Amino acid sequence: MKFSERVYEICKKIPKGRLSTYGEIGKAMRTKAYRSVGRALSYNPYAKVPCHIVLNSKVELHGFKGKKDEIALKSKKEILDREGIKFKGNLVVNFKNVFYKLR
Repeated sequence: MKFSERVYEICKKIPKGRLSTYGEIGKAMRTKAYRSVGRALSYNPYAKVPCHIVLNSKVELHGFKGKKDEIALKSKKEILDREGIKFKGNLVVNFKNVFYKLR
């Protein structure tokens, strides 16, 4: 299985309303290639893979659908808001309560 396909399979295990990080997915894959995890998610061709629920290690919005502009981040934030995730600026409020550990 390709690296990106493994990323997508792991990402699908994260329940709705919960979040994870690129690093957490990397750890679940037993790799430190966290940036490669982010790159794979930026090219996600599958609607059923919830790549919007993965954040960077600072627990902030970083990119969405391969873009980092204001429009992409606003779109990601709106989706997460509809799923009950709260923000203060671009930082997730109470991340510890919504973090999903994959190991």
